[in-house]
Amino acid sequence: MFKTLSRRHFLAGSTAAAGALGLGSRAAFAADPLKVGFVYVGPIGDFGWTHGHDVGRKAVEKEFGDKVETTYVESVPEADSERVIRQLAAAGNKLIFTTSFGYMNPTIKVAKQFPDVKFEHATGFKTAPNVSAYNARFYEGRAVIGTIAGHLTETGKFGYIASFPIPEVVMGINAFILAARKVRPDAEISVVWVNSWFDPGKEADAAKVLIDQGCDVITQHTDSAAPIQTAGARGVWCFGQASDMSSFAPEHHATAILDVWAPYYIARTAAVLDGTWQTTNVWQGMKEGMVEMSPYNERLPAEVVEAAEKVRKGILDGSHHAFTGPINDQTGKERVPAGVTMTDEALLTMDWYVEGVTA
Repeated sequence: MFKTLSRRHFLAGSTAAAGALGLGSRAAFAADPLKVGFVYVGPIGDFGWTHGHDVGRKAVEKEFGDKVETTYVESVPEADSERVIRQLAAAGNKLIFTTSFGYMNPTIKVAKQFPDVKFEHATGFKTAPNVSAYNARFYEGRAVIGTIAGHLTETGKFGYIASFPIPEVVMGINAFILAARKVRPDAEISVVWVNSWFDPGKEADAAKVLIDQGCDVITQHTDSAAPIQTAGARGVWCFGQASDMSSFAPEHHATAILDVWAPYYIARTAAVLDGTWQTTNVWQGMKEGMVEMSPYNERLPAEVVEAAEKVRKGILDGSHHAFTGPINDQTGKERVPAGVTMTDEALLTMDWYVEGVTA
């Protein structure tokens, strides 16, 4: 079973829910299902990031049935997340997934006030005795789509619609152009920052601007399908974000980077149910199944698919890493020597662009 609440109705009813929690006997409480809360930065209908997390929530429901009851609150601004997280904890949720980078500090703060509640924060790096962190190696998928883009482009100009300049996003931009330049050495990527995770209007406008500037491949690190729709309407190749967006541009959606959260959500819920939950901090990718690629567009030439698969399989068997040198930054300064692979610590603090990025 699950409950869905808008922010307004959730906040209005949370006090009553918290009060009702105290009315049951200990025996009744023990028999109650585990209440699991999810906090989403966008709407579940974004067909991207939040949609992917909600697929994971539904998988938890399917796996555990009446043993769990899930609740989600969608479209929660990062600036207002502390209040929503606190209300979920007060309402009796014993496991809470907070699914946006900007929820990190609010999650840590609320966790101190509810030590008996387990918290799981996506894409952050801070942990606590009752807070775990989990992240996906999205950059691995960027290496695959960058390879495809390098083969498809005629102008050598790519457009990238980005949300916020945090390391995760910067890392993705760099991985994309590094892979593309292995195919097309003179390629350049133009970045438009929309300063939002989900704003279809701004995302569509950004795509139009980039295409008008000569970019013949569009990709994104934002959550709506608007860039895909815009690119498809203009006959420009594009890549889905977080979920398969091919239905929005069947002819020009080359593939998508898929975020696969269900196995992690099921495992962490099971750990709370059986009492084995412990604080962890994981960063998983293709090898662990947290990152996958959607089916390749049938219109892609066979040699392009072959090149993409070579990169993907190399990531799986460990023979390929998106950030193995030589790598120079925007100024031409060598940042990573030939044959050296950047450490996870260096990647997670990345605040510089590689050659070929215009941002």
